[in-house]
Formats: sequence, C-alpha cells, structure tokens
Amino acid sequence: MTPQTAPPPAWLSGHALGPGRPWPMGASLTGDGVNFAVFSANAERIELCLFTHDGRKELCRLPIVEREGDIWHIHVGGLTPGAVYGFRAHGPYAPEQGHRFNPHKLLLDPYARALEGRLKWSDALMGYRIGSPRGDLSYDSRDSAFAVPKAVVVDPSFSWGNDQPPRIPRTDTVIYEAHVKSMTELHPGVDRGLRGTYLGLASDPVIEHLHRLGVTAIELLPVHAFVDDRFLVARGLRNHWGYNTLGFFAPEPRYMSKGALWEFQTMVRRFHAAGIEVILDVVYNHSAEGDEWGPTLSFRGLDNASYYRLGDGGRHYVNDTGTGNTLNLTHPMVLRMVMDSLRYWVEEVHVDGFRFDLATVLGREAQGFDPNGGFFDAIRQDPVLSRVKLIAEPWDIGPGGYQLGAYPHPFHEWNDRFRDGVRRFWKGDAGLTPDLSARILGSAERFDHSGRAASSSVNFVTSHDGFTLEDLVSYTVRRNFANGEENRDGHHESHSDNLGVEGPTKDPRVLAARALRKRNLLATLMFSQGVPMLLAGDEIGHSQGGNNNAYAQDNETSWLDWARADQALTDFVARLVALRRALPILRQRRFLHARKRQCDGLPDVIWHHPDGRAPQSGDWHDPAFRCLCVELRMQAEGGDPKPDAVFAVFNTGTAAALRLPRTVPAWELLLDTTRPEFLPDGTASTLREVPAQSVLLFRSLTGTSKGDPP
Repeated sequence: MTPQTAPPPAWLSGHALGPGRPWPMGASLTGDGVNFAVFSANAERIELCLFTHDGRKELCRLPIVEREGDIWHIHVGGLTPGAVYGFRAHGPYAPEQGHRFNPHKLLLDPYARALEGRLKWSDALMGYRIGSPRGDLSYDSRDSAFAVPKAVVVDPSFSWGNDQPPRIPRTDTVIYEAHVKSMTELHPGVDRGLRGTYLGLASDPVIEHLHRLGVTAIELLPVHAFVDDRFLVARGLRNHWGYNTLGFFAPEPRYMSKGALWEFQTMVRRFHAAGIEVILDVVYNHSAEGDEWGPTLSFRGLDNASYYRLGDGGRHYVNDTGTGNTLNLTHPMVLRMVMDSLRYWVEEVHVDGFRFDLATVLGREAQGFDPNGGFFDAIRQDPVLSRVKLIAEPWDIGPGGYQLGAYPHPFHEWNDRFRDGVRRFWKGDAGLTPDLSARILGSAERFDHSGRAASSSVNFVTSHDGFTLEDLVSYTVRRNFANGEENRDGHHESHSDNLGVEGPTKDPRVLAARALRKRNLLATLMFSQGVPMLLAGDEIGHSQGGNNNAYAQDNETSWLDWARADQALTDFVARLVALRRALPILRQRRFLHARKRQCDGLPDVIWHHPDGRAPQSGDWHDPAFRCLCVELRMQAEGGDPKPDAVFAVFNTGTAAALRLPRTVPAWELLLDTTRPEFLPDGTASTLREVPAQSVLLFRSLTGTSKGDPP
C-alpha cells in the first residue's frame, strides 16, 4: 500500500488528531503536540506528510480537513521538536489560469523554521514533463519527495540571559557588510571546525577584528535558507551569495555545525555582548522557484496565483527582479508572511535590522511604486519592526524601478550615486566636484524631504556586488570568466582605474598610487554625512582577481585571505572610523544647508578653494576645479553652541597652495592620506600646501569635541 492509501501507521495511534487552529502559521508547539496551519486560497485539498527524522521515508499523509477562510489547519498530538514534515496540495493544474497544483510534488512549508536535507536537482521537481511538446502545460506525475528539503518542527526557546540590543543611534552607525563563509573560511584564528559557520563568525578573533575597526553593525549577506541554481550546479558552482531564497524563516543550514537554531541565536548574543548589531540582507522580492520552467518546491504548488505576480492571463510570471518571478506583496497573506518572517527574526532571534534586496518590488502597487503602499504602511506601524534598522536597496528592473530617495522615514537607502560619484571623482573624471559636494553632505537633493534625517543615505564605495576596493584600483576591465557566462555578467561600467598596470604588479610606483587611491576613497567615505558601509575584506586588501560578480565563487576568489592581510591599511581604516566617532560634526542628524548659526553667525557649511577664495557659480562648472575644501560646523537648525569646526580637503588634482580659513585662530591637522603614518600632536598646523591626490582633515583648536581623535 502506498502512503496515499495506507491507514495511519501504528506509531500514530497514540497521536490524537484534532482540528487545530488557524494561527500561528506554520508548525507551532502546543504543549501536547504540534499545530499546523498553511495558507492556500485555491487548493481543493491539502495533506500533511510526516517523515522519518532523516527525511528519507514518508510515514503517512494526513488530510487537513479544517479550513478557516483560506487557512488550512490540523493538530497532531504527541509530536515533538524534530518532527519532519511537508505538504501536498490538490487542485487544478491550469497554468493558463495561474494554477499549478500537483500533489505528486512535496511542498516545503513557507513558515518552516528549519530544514532537513538538501535540494537534489531532478526532473521530478518539475510540475511539468521536461521534453514534452506541450512544455509547461504538460503534467508530471513523478514523486519529488526524495529531492525536496523537508520542514522540521523547531522549539525556538533559547537562554538569552541579559541579552540587550545595542541600539546604536543611526548617526553613530558604521556598517560592515560580510559573508558568513567568506569571512571565516581561511581565518587562522577561527577553529577549523567552526570555519564557514555562524559560530565561527562570532568567535573571538572575528569580534576582535571588528572591534579593532570600530564598526557598530555587521550586515550579513543572505542567511535565509536558499538554493544553488541548477545551472550553477551543472557547472560545478554554487550560489555563494545566497540571493535565491527557499525559506524565509529558516537559517541556511550550510553555515551550521550542529544544524540547530541555537547556533544562530548564539552568534547574535555574542555580537550583542560585543556591542555590535546584526543586520540581515533579506530577499522578499522573489523565490528560488524561478519562472514557469522552474521547480515546484513550495509557493508554486501551494497557491501559485496568490504568491506570485502573474501576467498573460496567469501562465507567465512578472519578472521585475531578473530572477524569473516576483512575489506578490499586494496579496494580504503574502504580505503577512513577510511581516511574520521579519518579526520572527527580531523576536525569536534578536536581530537588529534588515537590508531589503531590490526593495522597489516591495513597494510596487498596481499603479507603480508607492512609498505609502501596503508594505511600508505595515512595517512602519508595527510595534516590533518600526524600532529596528531598515535599509532599502532602492531599485529593481521593473517599470519605474529606480527610486533612490523615495522611501519613507525611517528607511535608510543604499546610495549608488555616492558610490559612482566618489569613484569617478577620484578616478579623475572632469566636472565631478559639484557632485562630490552633494555626496559629502548626505545627498540632500535626494533625501532631504518628509522629515528624513541626514543619516538616510547609506554611503558605500564598494559592496558585495562589484569590484572589491583592491580590484577597483587594479582593474579597468572585469574578469568574470570563472562564472561560466563568457564574461558577459556583472557591471559593465565600474568607474575603476588600474593606475597604470592591469591586475597584479610589483611596480612600487603603481602600488604606492593604488594604496593612496584606496586611502582617499575610504577617507571620503568616512568623512561624509550619512551612514558609511565597509565591504568585508577591503580593510585587508582582499582581491577577487578582477571578478566583479563573484556570486558563484564559493572558493578562494571570495574567501578572505587573512594570511596576506594589509595590516597598515587595516590600521588606517580604524583611524578613519575613530576620527568619525570623535567628531560629531562628521555624522550629523540634520542636513547642512550653509545657513548661519545663531550662536556665532557662521554658516554651518562654507566652501573654499585651497587658496581661501569662495567658489563662484562659474567655478562649480569649471572642469579644472579639482580641489574642493569645505568647512563644517554643527547644523544651524540644531542650536548647538559649540564653536568646534572641521576643515576637509579633497584634492584629485595636482599640488596646490593652501590657505587655512581664518574663521578660527588655529587648525590642527588630523589626517593626511599622503602620509598615513602621520599622527596629530595637538598643535596648530603650519601646512601651506595641499599634496596632489590627497584628503586632509583639520579641526579647530578653539573648542572641544567628544573624544580625542587618534
């Protein structure tokens, strides 16, 4: 007898079956068993499938007969944590109408808290018959259970002790974007058994490194359970970055040593004890099921017409993400799933915020992107989520997809205008000085509206997507051949510069020029208003060999080579972060608009030529204007009476005579990127020349700041 027709096995006789309840969603412990609740508006019948603990044998299929609205529910008495299960959904297989039900395909619970087993690519995963002349309109009756990860019932309880979120103010935040495995796989100080894991990431050597840098938050590339794409597996590659989510509640198992939720929770607790926030890069814009030619793993088989945005009558998928499908957050139950997922990670796992991949998808309503749409309304009114850090990647490839600056408070946004403008300025492109002036003041032209703060802009020069900092100054052309796409993938224009030699070199002049360029880029990042983000590895000189799209490189290309770390560069980055922390003028909450302060009558921003002249209208359009000087004070609107000031110089041209502003009696030189070994001594500067290709930072000697610059 098959599982479809067999009576419940003997072991289930002591497990009373009951109607259960429609909440909470997924599998939840009740004290005397497990309650299961799953959404489907269009299914005709749903079965709960129970498996052995290793997920290899299907023990029984229990019909879920109770339905409240569109939520199907059942209670199985006596089940305990560790129980393994999945669903099968019966209904119309009518792709032209958006329905792709196929009970031969085992379905992962969208609310699964943990997974048993890995996805095994097989044609049996497809709801249609591969090779059929009818294509995706055909029907496949092979059972897929052997190839699909199963859900595991989880007890999320954890001994948090006195764990408290660091709650770093937005203005004080310095983000460090990192990958769990890349960060630890080659780290000599991390125990070999913990390398590539959550526990290894939160080990003492890594935390000590983050403390040395002074970063306040670690932003992790996707750690929701994800899938290695079939085309990558065929090439012997893996989806290293993880932007291919299968389950929005389960930590990715490949980063675990024991396969238990407590490993992730322990990581968060250790980071919190170190005063470091944990931010997750989350992918709620699409799923791992792809387009109509993809596998049936979960959402497609449970209710394709509800979970996805469909076109052409329902057969084809809207592809605003470039990945084949787009989740339909305008559906209340899909939006609920996303909100439940976010709350789960905050309440049960204690994370401190989220970075939303391709966030425009989340705010696209029927008439286009809406900053007051359902997702934004839901998240901003939520008493749990409204208090954590929210960061948007403000674009996708759909209509009206580029929305930089359009997100509502309290969202931060990745600012690609900062990335490209700063890169081009230091590359020497003409006419970029006006753009730089906007970037170092927090891109007010984009973000200064609707009560938003100057910290709304997340400034970055590099991120996981693109060249590393080392490659940015070493390559003019991408080298992505290892990805197997004939070097067609990745950014075409990176605004990079090899400083005279393409790729690795031993030429001391080229190496010196590259080192200086990196220091200039990093100093510009840290001395700009907004929230700075560092890419893990940039501080040690990590190179990916010119690959600017290393999403499939789970190898030495992406793994940080700690043995070859540039310690001098690490020390320089730590100095920059310390300077930013010591000088509140560099990290203000309000935007600066060159308005006069009541306390001293001086503007909060004063622009200068290096010779002391104020730039005129024509100067801002002069391509020869390559040395920008700016004098900053606390914002006029803030009413801060402190007389402190900083004076910064950004020179992408030749050496020039320097005349320090006379608004204060004396200036102290704090940093000169051409002399990274220079340390301030508390005395007035007598510097009379701006070195070529340099960043200088001074502070006034007439007032006091919070902390002493290093």
